[in-house]
Amino acid sequence: MTELLTAAQMRATEGAAMESGAVTGLDLMERAGQGLVAAVFAQWPELARGPHRAMVLSGPGNNGGDGFVVARLLAERGWAVEVLFFGGPDRLPPDARTNHDRWGGVVRDLAAPGAMAGQPAPDLLVDALFGTGLARPLGGPLVPVMAETARMRAQGARVVAVDLPSGLCSDSGRPLGGCFTVDLSVAFHRAKPGHHLAQGPAHCGRIVVAPIGLEDRKRGAGDPAGAVTLVDPAREAGAKAGLNHKYAHGHALVLSGGPGRTGAARLAARGALRIGAGLVTLGVPPAALQEAAAQLTAIMLERVADGPALEKTLADDRINALCLGPALGVSADRATLVAAALRCNRPTVLDADALTLISGDAALLDLLHDTCVLTPHGGEFARLFPEIARKLDAPATSGPAYGKVDATREAARRAGCTVLFKGPDTVIASPGGACAINSSAYDRAVPWLATAGSGDVLAGLVTGLLARGLAPHRAAETAAWLHSKCALSFGPGLIAEDIPERLPGVLRTL
Repeated sequence: MTELLTAAQMRATEGAAMESGAVTGLDLMERAGQGLVAAVFAQWPELARGPHRAMVLSGPGNNGGDGFVVARLLAERGWAVEVLFFGGPDRLPPDARTNHDRWGGVVRDLAAPGAMAGQPAPDLLVDALFGTGLARPLGGPLVPVMAETARMRAQGARVVAVDLPSGLCSDSGRPLGGCFTVDLSVAFHRAKPGHHLAQGPAHCGRIVVAPIGLEDRKRGAGDPAGAVTLVDPAREAGAKAGLNHKYAHGHALVLSGGPGRTGAARLAARGALRIGAGLVTLGVPPAALQEAAAQLTAIMLERVADGPALEKTLADDRINALCLGPALGVSADRATLVAAALRCNRPTVLDADALTLISGDAALLDLLHDTCVLTPHGGEFARLFPEIARKLDAPATSGPAYGKVDATREAARRAGCTVLFKGPDTVIASPGGACAINSSAYDRAVPWLATAGSGDVLAGLVTGLLARGLAPHRAAETAAWLHSKCALSFGPGLIAEDIPERLPGVLRTL
């Protein structure tokens, strides 16, 4: 499990370590500076081969203290280092003030008009202005600083951020007003949710996590609900060992739309079969049976016209996972299918048209139960949870800003089930507060996954894993990670039909 720490959790972790006597604030600051310099040299080895020119922008808090450490360490290596300070030494926290004094070199006022104007781009520019605790928008004299930093970056300066770019909310990934854009962000101890959410990846460049000697934080009785994890590929391969009969791997039922609308459900069914469900049946309206039969082999067919017909099908209690929504339709008879499926109280994935149906029907919303998984994209999320979506869309004027983790957690509590909020920063949350981020950014960026039908395959993957017995949250996490990994392994040119066919190779690597 890779845990991401919010600003408050990081402060608590550092505070607990210092209170225990295991480390001092000066120790942490020194290690942070050393970790950043090491990360810079690993990212750009040519900078380690001789002295160069650096510009360090230091802020009024402990992030600025880290900047003074970096300046001193580079100067000790023979670099020409220029420090521009935003603030006054007398207002620095004690440890940051100590490192300001240890620097001993020239410090220029960053707030002075034209402080960076017209200067040539350095080899390295260090953003140590504001870190994880930023609570207000950047503005005033920092507006031209952001513009000058962007100019220098365009002219070849390598820009590195201490923990995360100044102006970025560490909890939500939303810029608070203006925000720096950097080439490398060096996070200390743990990455932060904002590195992976919203606009975070667009501003952070590459992420490196530098250890600074902190222990994993001790969780209190209520704390697990506050933990946010990054979906970890090492956890995601579900082995079939010891199960030797197809029904031991579950039987998934995927419901289809009518004639001309069976393709989406067939994609979902294929995903469920490839992920390891022992049997998969496609429930099809009578008029679409011939169309579906012409396209299927290993996937079975069942005539399912409406809610009463589905209830008869579900008399077979070996069917242990359902998927409704891909091109299902939104007519009244389709709503009876959703109602019948929810009343059977089996693990159920609700996607696409099923989400549209429940968003407009309070009675259907009331039927949701804790083994459901909702898989909305942004528009569907807004229809399901309009009040939450408005909060998420409101301007971020202070930090920590309300973000996608907050929204998904609130939606899961309201719905009483797992919510998988899709996007490059997919967030999975459960009613009890458990939360994970599947980040398709940095070296896992897959823009070609934005193709018709890919969401239908994802719904099928979740369904197949539910059929195999995974709990809803774990099934959603695993499916989201494998979905991205399959797309990454294929590359540009991907279409939805390719995703299930990449699964065997991906699973072999795990």
